[in-house]
Amino acid sequence: MNYSQFLNMIPEVTLTVALVITFIADFWSASSTDRKWFNPLVCVLLLAHLLFNIGPTEATTAFGGMYYTNTSIGIIKTILAFGTLIVLIQSKEWMSRPDTSFKEGEFYVLVLSTLLGMNMMVSANHFLLFFLGLEMASVPMACLVALDKYRHDSAEAGAKFILTATFSSGVMLYGISFLYGAVGTLYFDDVATRITATPLTIMGLVFFFSGLGFKISLVPFHFWTADTYQGAPTTVTGYLSVVSKGAAAFTLCAILMKVFAPMAEYWQYLLYIVVVLSITIANLFALRQSNLKRFMAFSSISQAGYIVLAIVGNSALSVATLSFYVLIYVVANMSVFTIISTIEEHNNGTVEMDSYNGLYKTNPKLAFLMTLALFSLGGIPPFAGMFSKFFVFMAAVKGMSIDTTVGTWAYIVLFIALINTVVSLYYYLLIVKAMFIRHNDTPLPTFQSNLNTKLALALCTLGIVAFGVCSFVFDWIDMASKAM
Repeated sequence: MNYSQFLNMIPEVTLTVALVITFIADFWSASSTDRKWFNPLVCVLLLAHLLFNIGPTEATTAFGGMYYTNTSIGIIKTILAFGTLIVLIQSKEWMSRPDTSFKEGEFYVLVLSTLLGMNMMVSANHFLLFFLGLEMASVPMACLVALDKYRHDSAEAGAKFILTATFSSGVMLYGISFLYGAVGTLYFDDVATRITATPLTIMGLVFFFSGLGFKISLVPFHFWTADTYQGAPTTVTGYLSVVSKGAAAFTLCAILMKVFAPMAEYWQYLLYIVVVLSITIANLFALRQSNLKRFMAFSSISQAGYIVLAIVGNSALSVATLSFYVLIYVVANMSVFTIISTIEEHNNGTVEMDSYNGLYKTNPKLAFLMTLALFSLGGIPPFAGMFSKFFVFMAAVKGMSIDTTVGTWAYIVLFIALINTVVSLYYYLLIVKAMFIRHNDTPLPTFQSNLNTKLALALCTLGIVAFGVCSFVFDWIDMASKAM
């Protein structure tokens, strides 16, 4: 075995080093009662990993072509690492609680293990390595969901997550076996050159898509999402909603466009159906929620529909748009979950929307930052979310002609997505209305957020304001995607 191949996997190597150092630090300081340095250490390690790998990545392979990376894949890994860094920064307050502080090391190790699995998944050029990466990400995630098992419904959420994840993985493997039986290989490039539209390959495509649709929370594979988001610790919910979803969406885009390119006419119609169902059903259910975590779960399902809408165009712009949308979604959604988490810690664990009534009177800064994040999620200009949605809509119909059947359906789906954007504005503004207009006889107390929470919110707010108007961010992603 040529161990120099690991030099082609620098992001995974540096992340593994960070993981090992975190594990040793936790083991070495397990009996210590004062570990204020632990969170900064892990954040510095992940920041070093991010900065070390933020530069352009040359296209390269490893292990017989099973592993592949290029500049576009390097960018999505950077986005995932950035989202994870925000999660780790804002987790400090939650990890300082007496009932969770002794699990601090396990939390960091599980988060980094999950990120490592996602990196392997997005760099896979072979279905076996893809599946191993997927499971490397899913199993630690199940542990994270159940980490707070003696508080709220964390144990139930973990059980639901692992059971549905196991079932979806089985369905996906079944689909992959169909593909292997049809083409005799599991390498992405070889499958793409041999695959044709036969009943066996169409069934393989549907089963594979069903398994990955669970990871992205697309309708009708979304039933686990609300219960899991509600029961999991809020910090984990934020991580699950942005980083995990972003990795799965990018992988789906890469495999559909690379492996199933000869069958594009089939999976484009499949995407049309799933996008319309995800955006519409999620928006209707979001209108009925009073629990903020369940509300954000259905918002997450709707956002997943917009992410997948970018893939419909089947072009280099689709890859760039998806990556940009995930980046904006990371900062906006993590800003919301950071605020939900800090309020939860200072108000006896409440996450009900009614408890946010009159928030601006006692905590005006948090109310203002929450409003900015919700405006971005809703696509209100001039925030970054408006630009990301605009690029998604543009990518969805790029190269489509209204005179063709596929083009007609693309414009119909785009019109439905636009209508649903208006609906989503309504329910995002319900929270804004609660914070600024509704009266509360017992408002939330005034409290001071800790330094980590302020830093996480500053990073997220800066991204919400700057990423949309700073065009070089999208240009950087777009140039890299052309090498995909």
